[in-house]
Amino acid sequence: MEVVHFRALDEPTKDDFCLELSKLHSYDEVVERVAEQLGLDDPSKIRLTSHNCYSQKPKPQPIRYRGAENLSDMLVHYIQTSDILYYEVLDIPLPELQGLKTLKVAFHHATKDEVVVHNITLPKRSTVGDVINDLKTKVELSHPNAELRLLEVFNHKFYRIFPLGEKIENINDHYWTIRAEEIPEEEKNLGPDDRLIHVYHFIKDTAQNPMKIENFGEPFFMVMHEGETLAEIKVRIQKKLQVPDEEFAKWKFAFLSQGRPEYLQDSDIVSSHFQGDGPWQEYLGLEHSDNAHM
Repeated sequence: MEVVHFRALDEPTKDDFCLELSKLHSYDEVVERVAEQLGLDDPSKIRLTSHNCYSQKPKPQPIRYRGAENLSDMLVHYIQTSDILYYEVLDIPLPELQGLKTLKVAFHHATKDEVVVHNITLPKRSTVGDVINDLKTKVELSHPNAELRLLEVFNHKFYRIFPLGEKIENINDHYWTIRAEEIPEEEKNLGPDDRLIHVYHFIKDTAQNPMKIENFGEPFFMVMHEGETLAEIKVRIQKKLQVPDEEFAKWKFAFLSQGRPEYLQDSDIVSSHFQGDGPWQEYLGLEHSDNAHM
C-alpha cells in the first residue's frame, strides 16, 4: 500500500488529504476513492494531474480520462516516483470535457478601447464560424448585423485571418492571441484599386541595436486608396486612434518590408510602396513612444 498526498490543483503547495491506496488500483478505483473523500457523487468529474519531481509542481497536462492504467502509472515521473497527485472538481464529466475545446478569444470592441477576453467552449469538431456565432451572443456589437472575424496575433502582428470553416481543434491559443473584431463597413466595399494594409506600432531599440525594430500595442487593418498621400492617411489614423495633435506631431511613419523602415514624407503616395510581398510581409509602421495610444 502507498500513502498518496492529494493537493487541490489551485493550491498546489499544500496537502489537502492523504489516502492509503494500492499501486495496482485502477484509474477508476483511484478517482472513486477521491470522490468518496470529497463527498462527490460522480467520480468522472474528478480530474487528476501528476507531479513533476524536478520542478516540484503539477505537470502542465492533466491525466486524460482513463489515461493511466493504474496508480503506479500516475505517480511515475521518468525514473522517479512521487507520492503526490493534484485534483480538481469539474463542472461536467471529464470524458465529455475532453470532447470539447475551450478557446480564449480577445474581443476588441468597434468603438471602445476595451478588450474583453471570453472563454468559448464548444465541441472540438466545431468551426471558426461556430465560435463567432457563440461570441455574438456574449458581446456588445455596434449594430445587430455586424460581421465578426477571428485573427491570429503574435508579437503585436497579424499572422492570419481564420477561414470560417476551419475546425477549432487545430487552433492553438497558448502561444498566439486569438482576437475577434467587427469587420468595418469600409473594408467590405473595397474598390478595384483599394487594398487592405496592416498597420503596426513600433519603436527602435536604440540602446541595444538601432537597426532592430520592436513592435508593440494593438495592430490594425486599414483601407488604402490608390494615389492616397501619407498626409491623407495620417488624418484617418489620427481619427481612428484618437491621438491628440501635440503627440501625433511627434509620430513618424514608415513603410516596412523585411523589418527595414523606409520613412515616408507627407507628400509620398503610400500605395506606390506596397507592391511586393503581400500584406503579411509589408506594413505601414507608426513609430512613437510606447504609451497609451495604441
